[in-house]
Amino acid sequence: MSTPKLSQIKLLINLARIDGEVAEKERAYIYTIGKANDISEAVIAPLFHQDHAIIVPTQLTQEEKFQYIFSLVQLMKIDERLYKKEIQYCARISARLGYRQEALFDLMLHVNAAISPASDEADVLKKLIAKHLQ
Repeated sequence: MSTPKLSQIKLLINLARIDGEVAEKERAYIYTIGKANDISEAVIAPLFHQDHAIIVPTQLTQEEKFQYIFSLVQLMKIDERLYKKEIQYCARISARLGYRQEALFDLMLHVNAAISPASDEADVLKKLIAKHLQ
């Protein structure tokens, strides 16, 4: 089973594992993303123990691309510490999604763990980074 949403979950898991340890906040966030996309914890749980290829589906809509990059930045910032490896990983994914580097920096400045991807704030961010899509 490999859907765009499952690919997103795997990318998030890779990011969470970068520092060698998946924090409980990170795990809970990934489960929440899964639940919102009808992917059960039973499907997600074993994925935390595996490395995943960096696969970014090519047929994503602009909305899906935003969801990918938004969730990655939100996860990266959830523990309130930014690591160079996390930023580099997010930059690679961002580029594969078709965003210029500035999109990632804009999101890093404006995203926090409290913003819902369906909120008015997220809509403003979506418009802010849309100009960075290539």
